[in-house]
Amino acid sequence: MNEAIENLTLEMIKDARKLIKESPLGVINTQLVPWTQTSLHMDISCNLYLKLENMQKTGSFKIRGVTNQLVKKTKGEKFVTMSAGNYGKSFAYALNHHGFQGKVLMPDTAPPTRSAIITKFGIEVERMPSRLLMSGVERCIAESNMTFLHSFDDLDLIAGYGSIGLEILDVIPSPDVILVCCGGGGLLSGVAAAIKLSNCSNTRVYGVEPEGACTMHKSFIEKRPVSLNAKSIAVGLAPPFAGTMTFAICQRYVEDILLVTDEEIMRAVSILYNAGLVVEPSGAAAFAALTENKVPDISGKTIVVILSGGNISKQELSTFPDYTAI
Repeated sequence: MNEAIENLTLEMIKDARKLIKESPLGVINTQLVPWTQTSLHMDISCNLYLKLENMQKTGSFKIRGVTNQLVKKTKGEKFVTMSAGNYGKSFAYALNHHGFQGKVLMPDTAPPTRSAIITKFGIEVERMPSRLLMSGVERCIAESNMTFLHSFDDLDLIAGYGSIGLEILDVIPSPDVILVCCGGGGLLSGVAAAIKLSNCSNTRVYGVEPEGACTMHKSFIEKRPVSLNAKSIAVGLAPPFAGTMTFAICQRYVEDILLVTDEEIMRAVSILYNAGLVVEPSGAAAFAALTENKVPDISGKTIVVILSGGNISKQELSTFPDYTAI
């Protein structure tokens, strides 16, 4: 997939950022805050910054990619996608705003609250086992003439996510390390490309995956995108396969994929919540990699952690252990 690498240029990412900024969907340039300006209690030797995409419109970074995908679409098209929740929510919000029709195919492991949010925007949800998602998409295309908007393996989407990388560089021109949650790899590939194409070759970009849903990690080992029966409390980081475009881009620009356990992710969610930061499991994996000492050589370094989503219900949070400090 060298073509994907060649086509994803810095100019494309900058154009996406401009279109997203001008969009009527209200995408936010989220804050990048030093951890010392929060109520987190941490014993760390690095200079940590948090990129608050959990405060983004629709509760996650996904709206950036959807916004850039829809710029080139026309009224009258009907769209289908597959999502465990966050992409589906942004997809539904954007389609509702533009007056488009659409459908979200959702893995049956996703919390029911995610389905309810999407249907409130007037978008249909069909739940099914993860392994059937792509065949479901193909059925919608064949039977209902729908246009597929991929939830992670799409260059316009990836370029939209790259806007986060450019926003980070606006504040910190040369970060030492950036930690990014990774599911299908859309966010990771977009951020990594934006950073490395901006002449920050010394910045280390790491993806972070759950141990039970390590599709990109295994893809790096096998040097090809692989499928996996992924299971994790972080359902948004558990797609059935790694993207072909995202794998190629990550292989070029990402240093490594780090793994965390579900227990470590739950601990990170609780630590963040007790500091007043509502972050879902899929948005907290990168923070878990830092707090669980999974990141090499960070002493004295400037580290950016992207908190990529905050869509978690009070009921879900009530099941998490009450960790108060690191």
